Amino acid sequence: MREDLAGQRPPRASLHYTAPMDCDRHPDAVARLIAPSLALSGCLYASLWRDTTGAASLTAAQRSSHFPATPYCGMTWALEGDGCQVLDDGSEQRLPSLSLVGGPKSRPAQYRSDAGTRCFMVAFLPDALHALTGLDLASLLDRHVPIESVLGPDWQALSRELLAAPDEHACQALLEAFLLPRWRACVQGASAPPRRYRDWMENLALKAVAGGHGESLRQVERRIKRWSGQSLRALRSISRAESTFHQVRLEMEAGEVLWSALAQDAGYADQAHLCRETRRVTGFSPEELRRRIDTDEAFWAYRVWA
Repeated sequence: MREDLAGQRPPRASLHYTAPMDCDRHPDAVARLIAPSLALSGCLYASLWRDTTGAASLTAAQRSSHFPATPYCGMTWALEGDGCQVLDDGSEQRLPSLSLVGGPKSRPAQYRSDAGTRCFMVAFLPDALHALTGLDLASLLDRHVPIESVLGPDWQALSRELLAAPDEHACQALLEAFLLPRWRACVQGASAPPRRYRDWMENLALKAVAGGHGESLRQVERRIKRWSGQSLRALRSISRAESTFHQVRLEMEAGEVLWSALAQDAGYADQAHLCRETRRVTGFSPEELRRRIDTDEAFWAYRVWA
């Protein structure tokens, strides 16, 4: 924890929040986060399940889903319904398939589902997905493509099984049964995988340097980008933003958030720096993001992720 020149942390002023009056959350929309088994902790970060089949009369805004910039890669299966991506100009672009694979995101993204949708989403650690599939993740930065267009028959067979699964538990079981033998083959003889994102990032950088045999820094950086899809600088920036987001959630639950002290603790230059980085990663200022997580159905992923 950083301290001021007098060796004391600045006092925090409490900001107490009451239940929002303009809440747009729907009580029957389902959102769940599923943790992977320990054997896959170095491969999968988490799975997300979204089910709006029991939520009648969702508005277009409530059918939206906001996601931040992230180093994780993803696969998505729409078991029921379909959707589109909402582009920067507000127009909609239909998703190209019910089964998608995507690379890391350097900027926030918004999607909008049809009414009555069930969707299973998986977040992979980037180097794990590269090891399992051989995909060039840098070419998938901010993109998603049909699984059938880039992956082989075994992945396509998995997709068909997942699309026919009855619920999120069956989806997770099918996915883990598919991944476990393949992941064990990838990491045979390796040390225990890191459990936290920051640990994973530092471990990735160490592997890139160790595997270089005297190569230049530029060549090491190229290796990191090939494995993860992004530069180490970008990974560190998102890591700090993610850690700050989790701290905000903890302080919201405690009933107080002081942005200036939070910025100092997280290592930002000042509160303005925190605001710029938060807007770059999420598309919103810290205070607006906090309010929307509390009140907007479309920010369900932020709520379950924390």
